[in-house]
Amino acid sequence: MIFRPGTAVWVEHPDLAWAEAEVVSTAPTRSSAPSTITVVLLSNGAKVSASLLMGVAMRCSRPVVADGRKVLPRDMEADLCGVDDMTKLIYLHEPGVLCNLARRYTLNEIYTYTGRILIAVNPFAKLPHLYDMHMMEQYRGVQFGELSPHVFAIADASYRAMVGENCSQSILVSGESGAGKTETTKLIMRYLTFVGGRATGNIRSVEQQVLEANPLLEAFGNARTVRNDNSSRFGKFVQIQFDKSGRISGAAVRTYLLERSRVVQISESERNYHCFYQLCASGQDADKYKLAHPRNFNYLNQSHTFELQGVSDAEEYLKTRRAMDIVGICFADQEAIFRIVAAILHLGNIEFSPGEEFDSSAIKDEKCRFHLQMAADLLMVDASLLLSTLCFRKIKTPEGNIIKAVDNSSAVIGRDALAKTVYARLFDWLVDNINKSIGQDIDSRAQIGVLDIYGFECFKYNSLYFGSSFLEFLMALPCVSFEQLCINFANEKLQQHFNKHVFKMEQEEYKTEEINWSYIEFVDNQDILDLIEKKPIGIVSLLDEACILGKSTHETFATKLFQNLRTHPRLDKPKLSKTDFALSPFAGKACPVNQHFFLEGKISNLEDENHLLRQKALNLSPRHSRTGVPHAVQDHSLNLHL
Repeated sequence: MIFRPGTAVWVEHPDLAWAEAEVVSTAPTRSSAPSTITVVLLSNGAKVSASLLMGVAMRCSRPVVADGRKVLPRDMEADLCGVDDMTKLIYLHEPGVLCNLARRYTLNEIYTYTGRILIAVNPFAKLPHLYDMHMMEQYRGVQFGELSPHVFAIADASYRAMVGENCSQSILVSGESGAGKTETTKLIMRYLTFVGGRATGNIRSVEQQVLEANPLLEAFGNARTVRNDNSSRFGKFVQIQFDKSGRISGAAVRTYLLERSRVVQISESERNYHCFYQLCASGQDADKYKLAHPRNFNYLNQSHTFELQGVSDAEEYLKTRRAMDIVGICFADQEAIFRIVAAILHLGNIEFSPGEEFDSSAIKDEKCRFHLQMAADLLMVDASLLLSTLCFRKIKTPEGNIIKAVDNSSAVIGRDALAKTVYARLFDWLVDNINKSIGQDIDSRAQIGVLDIYGFECFKYNSLYFGSSFLEFLMALPCVSFEQLCINFANEKLQQHFNKHVFKMEQEEYKTEEINWSYIEFVDNQDILDLIEKKPIGIVSLLDEACILGKSTHETFATKLFQNLRTHPRLDKPKLSKTDFALSPFAGKACPVNQHFFLEGKISNLEDENHLLRQKALNLSPRHSRTGVPHAVQDHSLNLHL
């Protein structure tokens, strides 16, 4: 694009992302090189000198030369209040979009359309007036775009399209971590139950059960992170089914990628899942399970954040119990659920010391033995069997099984693997029973699906841990960062789907119909997807191969990775490490990956833990033992099948 002197432009800025500027002069270069542009930044109406070097604006004392490819046009006549639909913008590029959103945000307008897409800027504040009954009535049945942008408008348009076209609809809620996806999803579901609900006062109605499923899943699947006090640590797809009259007739919840590692490992300023803190604050129930303040449990005291501002865990515990009542979980099953939660906390306090024999382990002290006994009673297994499961491993050989003692560090790994497995199965059971209680309508006319997916995150390290197979690699080990890598990969797939339908297919249709339009540039992320998933040479394929080979190490995996993919533009190798690598995702910021250790041979710990739990099938029904905690009843049991 050719800029004349005096043209209003945007230039990249290290602090502001983009800054307003004015062209002073342009200088064409040889055909193979981009033109250079001399610009000055504008601040509060005064000219401020700046330079643009490799696309980054740097402060200096005079106008300087900029790379012409890094300068974008600026609309001088843009509405100072912003536009409610960004398809009205003269220049639909990054600085134009950000400037428009910022202008609307300063006026407390958090919603903006881009065609049929709603962009929400999280205000990090309660705005009850935006979501009350009056507001839902306002948007009910109104043509899309007639009123100000709102999440209710998206939900209403989806509902009316389903009813009018007799066709199922889907709503995708996406964004980075802390963007407000979970709250937006709840608002959408609330509106759909409003327009599709029946006039009934029954608290056990389908509509009410659908709504109460949210706080229940939040108690067991949400946690505080550095960005969000109530961050969903799992993906969720809610299908709300409707009958011929457009009334809700059933629903189903599907969950994905629960962050299992959070059960045993949390970072500073974060918390474990809410249910642990709720149970510790429950009073008599906490006393019944020999629980105390969260600071007394290893799975909770890795962070010094035990409470949430403005939130009472004791009150939230009562709300969770009420949600269980409405969803249809009986009292006996509720007791069993929290018994398992308590068992996990006691399990985390079991510590080991070196045993008498070489590479063996034993219970550290009497305090740990108390927690062992409590965990065994709560899990309804024999304490000696639990101890042997943690301190010994069964190794399969052609001649038969060999029982081998493990050192104390391996015993801790087995303990954590057991805790994660039990919690994950408990969460799955909870979801299954919510679905059974609400019920699905197999004769439903149509449905609306709402997808609340994980937000993209990039930590200091996205760590990879290895096992004997890719499945065990995913299931058994404390893979904090690999889980996030999977989540980021899922977001990349969603971004590709978005690109395909919003950019690729739409512009191909314009080209076919010979419509005159300006081609919209967008970042195609197919290359990062190929880097991760392509067969036979991709990160996942190479990782799976390394896991199968018994003598593989993280050094040999990294070597093979760089041998096959060293020229890939999205893969970077840090200079001072032989095994680290970094991926540059769609979001643009490179996410480093660091292999901390590689476990050789076959990982058999899950098999041993599963054998232990199958002794009672992890029955969750009450019969009191000598310690005052429930034991299993074979003829009436709630099982976590492993």
